[in-house]
Parts: sequence; structure tokens; C-alpha cells
Amino acid sequence: MKKAGWKQFLLGIVGAFLCRVGIAGCFPLIPSYFAAVYLEESGRSFLFIGVLAGLVAFLPMTAIAKYGMSILFIVVVIRLSEWVDKRCYTVVGALSAAGGTLALSVFGGIFDMRNQISMWAAILEALFIFGFVILAARAVHMFLEEKNSEVYPENAREGYQEQKLINYAKSFEGLSDTFLSMKKTSQFQPEEVGRMREEVTGRICSGCDTCAICWEPSNHTMYHIFSKLFQGLMKEGAADEETAKELKDHCMYAEHIAAEAVNVFERAQVNRAWYNRLLENREVIAQQLDAMAFIMQDCANECRLLDKEEKKRLAEIRYRAKECGIVIEEIHLYEKHDSHSQLQLKAHSRWGNCVAVKQLTRAVNTVMGNHMYPHREDRIFIGKDTTELVYEEEPSFHTVSGVAKLIKDGSLVSGDNFSIMEKENGECVLSLSDGMGFGMEASKESELVVELLERFVEAGFAKETAIKMLNSSMVLRGADERYSTVDMSSINLYTGEAEFLKIGAAATFLRHKNGEVEWLLSDSLPVGVCCELEIWKDTRELSDGDFLVMVTDGVLEYLNTEHPEEKLAEMIAGITTNHPGLLAKKILDWVMEETGGRVGDDMTVLSAALWKKG
Repeated sequence: MKKAGWKQFLLGIVGAFLCRVGIAGCFPLIPSYFAAVYLEESGRSFLFIGVLAGLVAFLPMTAIAKYGMSILFIVVVIRLSEWVDKRCYTVVGALSAAGGTLALSVFGGIFDMRNQISMWAAILEALFIFGFVILAARAVHMFLEEKNSEVYPENAREGYQEQKLINYAKSFEGLSDTFLSMKKTSQFQPEEVGRMREEVTGRICSGCDTCAICWEPSNHTMYHIFSKLFQGLMKEGAADEETAKELKDHCMYAEHIAAEAVNVFERAQVNRAWYNRLLENREVIAQQLDAMAFIMQDCANECRLLDKEEKKRLAEIRYRAKECGIVIEEIHLYEKHDSHSQLQLKAHSRWGNCVAVKQLTRAVNTVMGNHMYPHREDRIFIGKDTTELVYEEEPSFHTVSGVAKLIKDGSLVSGDNFSIMEKENGECVLSLSDGMGFGMEASKESELVVELLERFVEAGFAKETAIKMLNSSMVLRGADERYSTVDMSSINLYTGEAEFLKIGAAATFLRHKNGEVEWLLSDSLPVGVCCELEIWKDTRELSDGDFLVMVTDGVLEYLNTEHPEEKLAEMIAGITTNHPGLLAKKILDWVMEETGGRVGDDMTVLSAALWKKG
């Protein structure tokens, strides 16, 4: 028999022996114990058999009649509640047991006039039964929990699979180191110059009768002349006059040698350019391998399983879910690397009906003691099929965003694109990209940059890693030589800490609640220019009521001042509004006043406000 079956059988045996326990002529443990165990869906047949056997074996006929009818009343009330409401709360079972027994005690004279108990004794018995059911129902539920047989994913999270991911990460790091060990060279090495000299002499000098004399080991004249010849080619692209005259004095085929040396040198330069280009591509691949190694290590160390430490709390969630008509098949509690909790569970409705997820959410929040919310893409109802849900701790802050855009005069589309993404881990990421030039091509380029960034960040890559992978893909594309800026702001909604990353982007402005405005400016190159990317990075602590303003360079370019950032900061400080969209629109209105209504470049203002919840 399975362990769960033995537990149910044991509960039935206990029910039988409790029929012997009497208190002042009453047997309150019979209905209270029966109700507490019957509230669990499993093991009801064992319970019936055990309690019925105990009643027959240990109680007189009058007591059998009284408590037998009490048990029948409990069964009717609980089953009726389950049929009508698709669930039965513990308090309903407790009231049915206490109320039914009290009624039978009061009117118990129909069974035994001589041994009829007093009213106070009946009331005390009913109170005892009610309290016992409330307390014992949880104990019975936890006893029936098959924790010992439940498979915790420790080995998957913290054992074999973690080590497997780490080993994969090390392999990718090794491949990256191999690619990066091949360095680009800008100067020809002596052995390369020797090979070029041998190629020239093999074609010109090998057919000459005086070859053995000119290239005699003891004669260093031609070696010296060829060395000067190739040095001149490397510096000027052609032999200097002095070297050409010296070569002509010592060789009758000087013109042919000079021409062939130029051809050989040009081919060597082309080969070197392709070799360096290959190395650049390898560096790009090495960056991508490093990014894959990072994400694997991040996945391996992302969460710590807390099931064993929090087994009582998880059992309480199961119990409260059961009262809502929900059966939790599997539940796990994790502590993420940022010390916040994550709850993952699989559940289905107990009676095949649809139960709102918000009912389960209330149960989870009551037990966890802090507000948790399910992922937005999760279902809003739990049905008869298994539903997977993931709960996260609710952040302390929330953001409100707004954007305003103007298209360059004569253009049909804007070359600027933006993205606002609020991740389930409590992080709000705002991205803004300005494509080189204007029109459709610039729009496609910046749209690609924003889309790739959003995908990388949403997949779990660190923001710097995401930008590096984006840059590497742009470098590999690089035939059309189109570049885009990247302006990314990430706000931790738990702490209010903001991280700013810029690649060729314009300034970002912060308007604090006290009215003070500061700006952050970088001088890095756009993405796609070179594989060795320089990312400008900074952090700030934001608080309730602070505003973040991101702009493209078209907003600052036409302010007609030596310090456009300072002037735009004054504009932002002078705008009195707490609406991000209105703030962005007013900024562009002020800029248009400066330009006389002319839009010389695409302009985009992306604004976000941080507000404390509650």
C-alpha cells in the first residue's frame, strides 16, 4: 500500500479508538474528529468504516443513535456545500459538527429521557467540537501531505543540472579565449617580409645567370637592397628613388623586380586585411560565446530552493487553496539572487469548475505575509486542467510613461524608435534608439536595435551583455555601414535604483521632486561601428515623484546655444506637471519655439515618472 493509503487507513483506526473517549457522559471527539478528517477529500471510506466500527464496538445504542445522526448531518452539509459552491470551508464543517451535535443534545430526550444532558453541557460540547475541528483540520491536512514522497527539484536546481550548466559555461569561455588569443597585426613581421622576398626572387631572379652570384650567402648587398625596398613599400607604397637607383646599379632586371615587389606587397596587404577582418569576426563570436557563458552561469545560480525551510508555509497555502476548491499538485518557493521570493505552482480545480486565480492569490498573500502577484501572461481562471502559475513579490514603486515625437520636415517616418518594458522581476527598462540619417532606412535600423535589445533583456541577459551581443550582430552585418545609438535606462521598482547605459546617445535628464534637474552625458560611439564597444554606464538613486527624461540628439541639436543640455534642463525645471506624457509634449513645444517651427531632424522625448505604491 502506498504511503498515502497507510495514512488514510491510520486515520480510520484512530477514529475507531476515539469512540472510547468520553467526557462527562459525552463523546465530543467523535463528530469533531470525523468532520476534521472528512473535510479532506481523500480517505473518506476508511474514515467511515473506522468510526462506524468504533461506534458499534464501544458505545451504547442511545449514543450510537445520537452521534450517528450527527455524523450523517455532517456528511450532508459538507457534501451539499461541495456540490453547490464547489468547495467547503473548514468553518462550515465545524459549524455543521457543532450545530448538529448541539441540536441532538438538546432534543436528545427522544433517545434517552433518563440520561439527557444539561443545556450548559450541550453548549460546552458544541464549543469544544467547533474549536477542535478548526484546529484539527489543519493538522490532518499537513499529516496527509506527502512531503516525504514529493520530488523537490533540488537536484535539478542545485545539483546535476546546475553543474552541467556551469560546465557548458566554462566550455564557451574556453572557446572565447581561443578566438581572442589570435591578435590582429598592423606591421609585417620579418618572416613575412622574407616570404615576399623569396616570392619575388623565385619569379625574377631564378632565371637569371648571375642569380648565384647576387644571392651568394657571403654577399649581403641584395639582401640589404630588398630590405630597404620593402620598407619603402610599407611606408610609402612605393620604392624610394635612392633604393631604386641602388637596385638598378646592381641588377639589370631592376624595373621588373620593383614591379613584381609592388604586386607581391599589394597581395600581402589584401591577405592581411582579410585576415584581420576574420579576426574581427572571431572577436565578435568570442563576445557572443562570453554572453552565452554568462547567461548559463546566471541561470545556474539564479534561485535557491526554500521548500524544506518553508514546508509549513507551503502546506498552509495548500490548505487554504483546498478551501477555495483548488488542488495544488506541486508548489515550490524560491529565493532569487535579488533576495526576493518567487512562488511556482501547478494547480487544478477540485470539482472541475473554474475558480478565479484572485482567490488563490488572496490565500497566497495571507500566508506569505507580503503582497505577491501572478505573472501577467498567466491565466485568470483555474479549471480542471493543470494550470501553471508563478507569483512574484510586488515592487514598492510603479512607473507611468509618456512619449512625444516629431518627424523631420520632408520625411514620412521617424528614424527614432523606443521601447518601454516592465519585466516580471520588478524592473522597468526604457530604450531609445536613433538611426543614422532619416527616413525609412533609419527607422528600420533603430527598430531592429530596439527589438533585439528587448528580446535579449526579456530572455534574461544582463543589459551590458545584451548590448554587446547586439553590437556584435551589427558589426557582422556591417556591409551597409548604418549605425544606431542606444540609450537604455533601467529602474529597479523594488529599490528605486536606476541604471543608465549609453552608446552614442544624447543626454538623459533627471527631474527630482524638489525641482532640481541633472543630466547625464556620454561620448561613446554608436553600436555597429566597431567590435570593441565602449559602454558608458552610471547609476542614480530615484525616489517617489522623480522624473526621467530621455531624448534623441534632434531635440538638443537646434537649441541654438553652446550648452544645449543646460538649456534643456532649465526648460524641464520650468514645466510644472506630474504627467509624463504632457511633460514630453511641452518639452517639444518649447524646442519648436526655439527652432521657429522647423523640424530639422527627428525628435523624440521619452519620459517616465516613479511613484510609490500605496
